[in-house]
Parts: sequence; structure tokens; C-alpha cells
Amino acid sequence: QVQLVESGGGLVQAGGSLRLSCAASGLSFGAYAVAWFRQAPGKEREFVAIISRFGNTDYTDSVKGRFTISRDNVKNTAYLQMNSLKPEDTAVYYCAASIYYRSRDDRNAYNFWGQGTQVTVSS
Repeated sequence: QVQLVESGGGLVQAGGSLRLSCAASGLSFGAYAVAWFRQAPGKEREFVAIISRFGNTDYTDSVKGRFTISRDNVKNTAYLQMNSLKPEDTAVYYCAASIYYRSRDDRNAYNFWGQGTQVTVSS
């Protein structure tokens, strides 16, 4: 059974940092691209960052220079380091794994999803 389990969310003041983790089990982790999405109340789930199985990364414009995605294929874990957090970063953050995708934003391209972790940034 495939599981993606996010952790590391919480409440932080604006300007602070958090590191999210996504621990994977039941799949060949190294064969999958891993992405982070987020969903704020009343909004659609949106793409945040992705790391390919080769380690190539891509980010949505609003987090470039502040967020860093990484992965450890030995630990079967992906990370999202979030610095200089803003209130508008407040959302539930989800990790997702894709064996193949054409568009990073296409939620249907992701085979597995985690349950999400809440990130709240106070002003």
C-alpha cells in the first residue's frame, strides 16, 4: 500500500521558516517526481514546487527564491524548506508523486497524494 505522509506544518510568524517533510512508502520512490501543492480556504489546490527523479526542480513564481524542494532517495523522503513566509502562504500543503507528467500543474498527472499538513502564517 502506497503512503505519502506529510509533516512539519504549524503556526509561524511572517518572515519565519518551516520545513515540510513527505515520507513515502510502498513505492519505488526514486522513480517518481515529487511535488508540493497547497490549498487555501475557498481556493483551488495549486502547484508550489516539483523535483524530478533526476533532481531537477521547478517552482511557482510566488515562491521562487523563498522555497526550496529537495529529496533524499535513501530515506524515501522529500522536503520543502520554506523561508520568508508570508500570510498568503497559509494553506494546507500536500505532497504528490508522479511517475510521468507533461504539465506540473495537472493534478491528474499525480498517482499518489498525501493527507496534507496545515501551514499558518500570522502577520
